[in-house]
Amino acid sequence: MTAQSLRRIKAIAWKEFIQIKRDPRSLGLALALPIFLLFIFGYGLSLDIDHVRTVVWNQDASSVLTRNFLLNFKNSKYFEIIRYTDNYRDIQHMLDSGEAMMALVIPKDFSHYIESGTKAPLQLLIDGSDANTAIIAKGYVQAVVEKYNAQLLTDAFEEYGIGPPQNLDARSRVWFNMGLTSTWFIVPGVIAMIIMIISSLLTSICVAREWERGTMEQLISTPVKAPELIFGKFIPYFVIGFIDLTMGILMAIFLFGVPFRGSYTLFIILSSFFLTGALSQGIWISVVAKTQLMASQMATLTTMIPTVLLSGFIYPIFNMPKFVQAITYLVPARYYIVVLRDLFLKAAGIGNIWDEGLFLFLFAILMFGLAIIKFKKKVA
Repeated sequence: MTAQSLRRIKAIAWKEFIQIKRDPRSLGLALALPIFLLFIFGYGLSLDIDHVRTVVWNQDASSVLTRNFLLNFKNSKYFEIIRYTDNYRDIQHMLDSGEAMMALVIPKDFSHYIESGTKAPLQLLIDGSDANTAIIAKGYVQAVVEKYNAQLLTDAFEEYGIGPPQNLDARSRVWFNMGLTSTWFIVPGVIAMIIMIISSLLTSICVAREWERGTMEQLISTPVKAPELIFGKFIPYFVIGFIDLTMGILMAIFLFGVPFRGSYTLFIILSSFFLTGALSQGIWISVVAKTQLMASQMATLTTMIPTVLLSGFIYPIFNMPKFVQAITYLVPARYYIVVLRDLFLKAAGIGNIWDEGLFLFLFAILMFGLAIIKFKKKVA
């Protein structure tokens, strides 16, 4: 690359910086929207199911065993007993109206069953309109029941002066996210989603704007070559994109408390690949579309839907049908989300994420090359 070529790239980049500065809407989109989206998703999106609203009909209220059993629900953060009742009519009304999500019905002979050593029936009614939450709530109840059964067994053996059977002693330990905090899982994915969508959206209008305003003809008449024009358009948005990425990482660490345990150097390198690919995809769309409206719509359609639905951001890829899993291999955000989560939580090195890094590098090269090849210095 000659000195003249560098001067032309610098001139195009400076022109684009001035254009961005004169357009406060684009600048606001570039800087304010990522922060707003991270706030919304970081605080509003959670996979934790806490304080399941529960109504209880205790038909054996005089029993100490029953009260001890209900203490397991009262003392748990996963349940919130909002009302006690004495009939099914109230239970049905509260489940129908959404006031409660779950109901426990304890039969009148509950303590008698326990004291006699037979299985005690317990009715659990759950609002299944939200299937995922219902399954999780059911699992919480089963965990409480198993804990209570284990305690009863222990008490029974201690009553006779012997210890409970010790055939199995399973001790679990969660690595990387000991508190199972869903924010630690969600925020890195949100950062990847925002960078992919915002980067493509920003650059998708940069070339189309020149065609709509009639300034592209003036650029075509200059000695600026197609690669130089693409480079010049790319540089300002790369700077803005990295500012957005830096703000996202700082918010994740200091606002949401997500620990960053990996290498910052590796983060910068792999993020540069991803950012280059996302920006180049936007430029390629802008070259193809020729109008700002069409370009922005194409950018939104080709980035938002795949990134949200097919990247593993929220929905596990291994639960998807096989043919959908095959499609996810073409979604760049899938690889960058793995990179961010591994760098944040696992302190992963290049040996652990080299394949994701390779795909991001190929994605950057492919999209940048397509943008250069597609742009022609001629009036259609």
